[in-house]
Amino acid sequence: MSSKSVLTSLRRYDAFPKTLEDFRIRTFGGATITIVSAVIMLLLFVSEMNYYLSVEVTSELFVDTSRGEKIKIYMNVTFPKMACAILSVDTMDVAGMQQLDIKQNLMKRRIDENGKPTGDAVQKNKTKCGSCYGAENAEMKCCNSCEDVREAYRKKGWALTSPEGIEQCQEEGWAQMLKEQEKEGCNVFGYLEVNKVVAGNFHFAPGKSFQQHRVHVHDLQSFGSRKFNTSHTIHKLSFGEEFPGIINPLDGHRMSSDQDSAMYQYFIKVVPTVYKKLKGEEVKSNQYSVTKHLKYIKLSMGEQGLPGVFISYELSPMIIRYAERRKSFAHFLTGVCAIIGGVFTVASLIDAMVYHSAKMLKIELGKAS
Repeated sequence: MSSKSVLTSLRRYDAFPKTLEDFRIRTFGGATITIVSAVIMLLLFVSEMNYYLSVEVTSELFVDTSRGEKIKIYMNVTFPKMACAILSVDTMDVAGMQQLDIKQNLMKRRIDENGKPTGDAVQKNKTKCGSCYGAENAEMKCCNSCEDVREAYRKKGWALTSPEGIEQCQEEGWAQMLKEQEKEGCNVFGYLEVNKVVAGNFHFAPGKSFQQHRVHVHDLQSFGSRKFNTSHTIHKLSFGEEFPGIINPLDGHRMSSDQDSAMYQYFIKVVPTVYKKLKGEEVKSNQYSVTKHLKYIKLSMGEQGLPGVFISYELSPMIIRYAERRKSFAHFLTGVCAIIGGVFTVASLIDAMVYHSAKMLKIELGKAS
């Protein structure tokens, strides 16, 4: 078989038959539809390109089998009407782990009435071994400052009822310091490191905390009849590292009250989360939801409770895994072909409809004339 006959036979399979140029009619309407179609194709192509270049995040839910790890709770909380000298931070969990009057990894910054940072109080430490007034122990045999005495009392489970009778407190002017800071506030920032257990809590409350007969107690006697306004602003509170798209419900949350001795309670449900980035890096963090409750404590009437901010958290047994991924090039190519073919087909139908409608209209007008 000759090459000419082969080419002739091959032409039978042409799915795109062509018409002669002499039989084609170009119209103004067809040009308009072509331009509009080209613009639509371009816009849809750009949209498809952006979709292809964007990162898709998929999510999966699993049972969390990891235990015995640590969780870092990052925070930045301001108490505009509670001085740093009387504020303490404690944590405890269902496993019995307690951290009282935490100072490690947490900073306290004094702020004035206008919310501006002010200088920290400076304590003068003695070189001699001061008395702990009966609260000496193996770890602390000397108390060279008022804070040392308070700490020794706390470890013994005693309340420091009269700081005026403590030599260190008198020399440092502890009572005068409290008076000077009466109108000051406190900004607490940093992080807590807690065990990853089923449930736990941490709180901000006035007075030194200690254990007495297996009960968590705060020493408020040394402050006399002082009022405690626990209004606060939570600038930041997160359970773990930040990852793209995370929303912490308490960030920027503000609670203010003119009444004293308010007990603010936050009940948080924590969901462990793992976020895997495109490069394979994993961020282990947590998401949470929260409910709130407010109660006013009447200390003079011996009502049970303590003014402060109490945050109770419970860990979910499930874990969410997020993973970033890009769309395949085949998916992008399919989308582009669908755009071009779809727009071209619809434009052809519209062009045919406009052309034949105009032609029929001319015929009818000719008959009418």
